Amino acid sequence: MQAILKLDVAGQPRGWLSLQEAISAYARGDVIYGIGDPLPPVFGGTQRLTGLRSKLILQPIVALNGRVFDHFTPPLCNRTLFRRDDHRCLYCGDQFPRSELTRDHVVPTSRGGTDKWENVVAACKRCNWLKDCLTPEEANMPLLAIPFKPNSYEWHFLAKDRVLADQMEYLSTQFRADRDWAH
Repeated sequence: MQAILKLDVAGQPRGWLSLQEAISAYARGDVIYGIGDPLPPVFGGTQRLTGLRSKLILQPIVALNGRVFDHFTPPLCNRTLFRRDDHRCLYCGDQFPRSELTRDHVVPTSRGGTDKWENVVAACKRCNWLKDCLTPEEANMPLLAIPFKPNSYEWHFLAKDRVLADQMEYLSTQFRADRDWAH
């Protein structure tokens, strides 16, 4: 089932809506505006008096009425972390299936490192084991890329498996750099 990108009134990404949630938002009048080519219509029941069947046209991106939040902290989970790092071990450079990757703390937690985007990378099990509780410098295993915290636009892309062209066009306008996964 296709997801609808939810924006706040300021146009900031705020999540993904299921088709049912989007239909409910349209029915409640919460949708302020929509962006993108219309999706295939969703049909409802037949109106008893007119005999006409109800039809709702949704757009792939909708802004909903409500509060604007200044700050968005992207939740850190392995799924989005591995997508950020292109399913690539940032020590050896090889790509792996999700089941073969681990979350590695650049500065180990045992040495005061935190579980934050800027301190974690995808690592294959072998490299994570070799690095152990050392820093990359101590282990003589330099990082191939600097870990970063994705902004709201990048995170919403990384959090979804299937992103429509209109949604990708909207989100990618605010990507901070050209990334392999952003194509």
